[in-house]
Amino acid sequence: MYIRRLETLADVSSTQWNALVRNQNPFLRYEFLIALERHHCVGNRTGWLPHHFVCFDENHCLIGATPMYLKDNSYGEFVFDWSWADAHRRCHLPYYPKLVSAIPFTPATGQRLLLAANLSETSQREAAKMLISHALEETRRQGYSSLHWLFTTDADMQALLSQGLLRRYDCQFHWHNQNYRDFADFLDTLTSKRRKAIKRERRRVAEENVALQILQGSEVSDSQWYYLHTFYRSTFQRLGGIPTLTLPFFQEIATTMGEQIILALALVNAEPVAGAISFRSAETLYGRHWGCTTAYDSLHFEACYYQGIDYCIRHGLRRFEPGAQGEHKVYRGFLPTLTQSAHWLAHPGLRKAVADFLLRETRAIQHYAETLLQHSPYRQEML
Repeated sequence: MYIRRLETLADVSSTQWNALVRNQNPFLRYEFLIALERHHCVGNRTGWLPHHFVCFDENHCLIGATPMYLKDNSYGEFVFDWSWADAHRRCHLPYYPKLVSAIPFTPATGQRLLLAANLSETSQREAAKMLISHALEETRRQGYSSLHWLFTTDADMQALLSQGLLRRYDCQFHWHNQNYRDFADFLDTLTSKRRKAIKRERRRVAEENVALQILQGSEVSDSQWYYLHTFYRSTFQRLGGIPTLTLPFFQEIATTMGEQIILALALVNAEPVAGAISFRSAETLYGRHWGCTTAYDSLHFEACYYQGIDYCIRHGLRRFEPGAQGEHKVYRGFLPTLTQSAHWLAHPGLRKAVADFLLRETRAIQHYAETLLQHSPYRQEML
C-alpha cells in the first residue's frame, strides 16, 4: 500500500472514489466534492484548500481515502475551536494553517476513513492506520498547528483514538423513524400538549395560504433554483454570515446527483416565498439550508422539520438530521444525540491543556443532553 496527496479530486475517477462511499452518503460522493471545487466553494476564496489523502494497493487500485482540507480559518466547520486559536495567539504561536478532515459547511456525521468494502478487516485496519499516520506525519513535517477529524463515525473514532487523537463531543438533535405508518401515527406518540402544538403550527401555515411542494433536485427548473439560492443567501445575509455555496454549484449537483437532493418549496399564489434544501442517503435525510423572502407564521417549522419527517415516513428513511444546534427541535420530535470529532495538537503543552479541557467539556455536554432529554415530547411509554 502507498499514500498520495491530491490537491484536486479530479486526479482520481468518480467510479473509484464512489466505490468507497457507504450508504449512498451524499456529501461524500465525488459529484458533491468535485462540484465544490469547480465552482470555487472551496479553495483560496473560502480558505478550504483540498488536501485529500488516498491509499492505493500494489496494483494501483484505490482502496482508501480521507477527504482533507488545509484551512486558514475555522469557518464552516461547526466544531468550534476559536478558543484554541486564541490560546495559540496568546502563546505567540500560529494556529493557521491546520489540517481538517471534514465535509465543508456540512455538520453531518459520516465516514472520514473511506475504505474499500472488499478488503479484509486486517487490510482495512492497515489502510486506515496508514491514512491517519500519513496525515499526522504531514502535520508535523509542514509545521501545521493541528489535525482535526470532524463528525466521525464510531468505527473511525476507534482508529483515530488508537493513534493518540483526542475525542471531543457535541450535541445535535435527530429524529428517528419508529416504523411510523404516516405523520398522524408519529403524532400519536407525542404528549397531548406537543401534539396539539404541532397541529396548530401546521394549521397556521395552511391559513396563510402557503402551499408546500416537495421536489427532487433533478425536477427543479433553473428559475426555481434561482429562487432557492436567493432564499439560501438571504439567511446568511440576515445573520451576518457568508453564503459560500454558489448557484452554479447547486445547479451542477442537481444534474449529477439530483435524486439525493430533496427540496421543500413554499409557494403563495404560485410564487415561491421560501425553501428548504435537504439531502438524503440510503437511510438518512439531512436538512441543510433554509431561507425565505417574507416571514410566515410557523413556515420554518413546516418546511424544515414537518415536511422532512413526513418524507422520511413515506420513503422509509430511518433518521432525520436537521443540522446543528437548535433546542427548539426537541419539542418537535428531535432528541439530543451526541456527535464526535477527533483532534491532535502539535504543541505538547497546548495538547495537554486541551485534553484537560475536553474532560470537563465532555461531562458538561453529556449533562446538557441528559437534561434536554427530560423535556422529550414523547409519551413516557414511548421512550
